[in-house]
Amino acid sequence: MKRQIPVHALIACTPSRSQPCSSWKSGSRSYYQQKHVRFFTAADIRRSICSGPGSRVNKISTTRLYSTAQQRPWTKAYVALGSNQGERLALIEAACWTLFNHGSIRLLRTSLLYETAPMYVADQEPFLNAACEIETCLRPMQLLDELQAIEQAMGRVKTIDKGPRNIDLDILLYGDEKVDTERLIVPHKLMHEREFVLRPLADLIPEKSITALDSSRPIKDFLADLAPSDPPLSPIVPFGPGQFLRPLDKLRKTKLMSILNVTPDSFSDGGRFVTEVITTKHKLVVPTRGDVVTARDAVLQNDHHRQLFRAITTAVADGGDILDIGGQSSRPGAASITAEQEIDRIRPAMAIRALFFPSIPTSVDTYRAKVAKATPELGYQFPPTTENKQPHIEPGAHIVNDISAGLLDREMLSTVAKQRQTLVLMHMRGTPETMNKLTDYPEGVVEGVAEELKQRVAEAEAAGIPRWRIVLDPGIGFAKTAEQNWELLRSLTELREWDGLEGLPWLVGTSRKRFLGDALAKDDEVVLARTKQTGTELGLTGEVEAEWAGIAEEAREKIGAGSGKTPQDQKIRRVDLRDIGTAATVAAAVQGGADVVRVHETRIARDVIAVADAIWRRT
Repeated sequence: MKRQIPVHALIACTPSRSQPCSSWKSGSRSYYQQKHVRFFTAADIRRSICSGPGSRVNKISTTRLYSTAQQRPWTKAYVALGSNQGERLALIEAACWTLFNHGSIRLLRTSLLYETAPMYVADQEPFLNAACEIETCLRPMQLLDELQAIEQAMGRVKTIDKGPRNIDLDILLYGDEKVDTERLIVPHKLMHEREFVLRPLADLIPEKSITALDSSRPIKDFLADLAPSDPPLSPIVPFGPGQFLRPLDKLRKTKLMSILNVTPDSFSDGGRFVTEVITTKHKLVVPTRGDVVTARDAVLQNDHHRQLFRAITTAVADGGDILDIGGQSSRPGAASITAEQEIDRIRPAMAIRALFFPSIPTSVDTYRAKVAKATPELGYQFPPTTENKQPHIEPGAHIVNDISAGLLDREMLSTVAKQRQTLVLMHMRGTPETMNKLTDYPEGVVEGVAEELKQRVAEAEAAGIPRWRIVLDPGIGFAKTAEQNWELLRSLTELREWDGLEGLPWLVGTSRKRFLGDALAKDDEVVLARTKQTGTELGLTGEVEAEWAGIAEEAREKIGAGSGKTPQDQKIRRVDLRDIGTAATVAAAVQGGADVVRVHETRIARDVIAVADAIWRRT
């Protein structure tokens, strides 16, 4: 009996994760070997991941392998992944997605991802290496058959021993069993001398001892025995085309995320680029394919599109490394809109960025899965060139920045997993409307944030998101009091080193937030009082008095009444005059180890980062 079985990766020849695992008949071939085998390029794999069940890669007829024999128990195992040919990241992630969707294998979680120098055969390209924790009902030799069949389907061709390969899947551990055959040795025989194997494995099970080696020593001790690498191995996190975050690299450059809110009601810059007339009465259409010159000319003929182009250009020219585009305000009291309306708001900005700046990493600031799902299609399709015979699709966004870490839309995590996007998990409680009432942290705000983010990381991994695709955000200003915000800023190093969160990058967003306005207003009141007193003491008259009065009035204009939810005598610094205060928090974030800072005013933050990096990112 033959049937079509879809999968969003290499090939659609894996049963559902809910399919019961049965033992195989003696001598049966690999599940992959019982189909019509064909090989796929990395481009095929990427199209398959992006296009889903309808893609040509996912339409392969296959014969079901499973017999009616008694079900086998599930065993935990660990598999090493490596690649140094072709599009290494796409190949490793395609292999992981295949394992995740395999009926006989459950991919539970992955290690961090490392770029490593080749070992044994030095004359080859650097590798990407990782490890994954799985459960399987297959026996060791059957698991080996499956892994080798996946390699074969991905075009793996063995050349010299320990030489280049586009994908490498090795069984490191299989429960506590010891296997010693001509085809397979478990535990992996060279594991103890390879940092590129031990370090990812230690990410997953640092305290586990390898009983099959008759040793009670934990894996982290074997790792400590190795001579340190030069340079040290450091995990990497994909953060847009050609960009990686390196959270453990002491010399890393802090990345700058520039905010572009295409909303009429954001707390800081609402209405700057989008009005209600634009979003509700007119759908702005940007060319999304065809001749590039013609499309760019068309953009510049439209006033609104030209304004967006100037905003994006300014952000890039001022030093923005990443563009963060948002279409739904998270300000308490902001009007709620539909996912379709949010997509309409962000569509022009995403298409313009993709058309003019395809190399600039872009994130979508959304908590809706439907919006995240749409972003691959909100970019621009570049026509074929003499170098590239196939059209190139530049997506609208490479990163999803979710203020709720997947809590406000239960489809978000699985959507991001399928689309192979990097996900920013921000800490928040409740909704934007209720969060300010949820600021009780019995064990302290640092522990509360860390432990709740650990839960979100576990949920993301369970949905199929690799650990190397996760970035954390402490959520400053969300479900926090002003004092809790200051405490989090002071405690970034502690968060980075929290058990279970080590090696993950952190994004910090403080830009123009209320707690800054409160702190600045207190100082403004002091300065204003001193100004009045000084004017009185000097006994100013005439033209000098008028000039001094004008200066005092400018000082008064900096502060005003609060939001209406606080006593009228409580003052707060105007939102548009908080950028220097924001700059101070950016410096604090760099000192605390932030990998990315998110701001409205890019130029000021760029200068702060340059100096702060020179101070703290040296050794």
